[in-house]
Amino acid sequence: MASAAFEEIVEDFEFMEDWEDRYRYVIEKGRDMAPMEEALKVPATKVHGCASQVWLHVRPEAGRFHFDGDSDAMIVRGLIALLQALYDGVPLAEVPGIDAGGELARLGLQDNLSSQRSNGLRSMIERIRDEAVRAA
Repeated sequence: MASAAFEEIVEDFEFMEDWEDRYRYVIEKGRDMAPMEEALKVPATKVHGCASQVWLHVRPEAGRFHFDGDSDAMIVRGLIALLQALYDGVPLAEVPGIDAGGELARLGLQDNLSSQRSNGLRSMIERIRDEAVRAA
């Protein structure tokens, strides 16, 4: 089961009639996200495979997974916020077992993102899983 924060997003999505409202909601989630420090936007934190610029900085704390992220594209920044809701605070050992694709499918993202955005989202998920395994 997903985190309470992610379940809240799923519930919010259920109340929205069309994808345009959902798209605006995802963008707003990105706007609400704390900014990532510019000093962390380095080649080591850059996610490859994304059409836009994406950075993820993992911060494991007390055996739990946390990360900061940013992008130069507002919708991608919103996708990062969704991933934070899904993964933030999860025990490191549990991160690779989360079915991110299945959880995100509950939002209908696969039907409404371009193939480039979908590929970028998969790259972010792979990076998160790899970083959690390394940190565990």
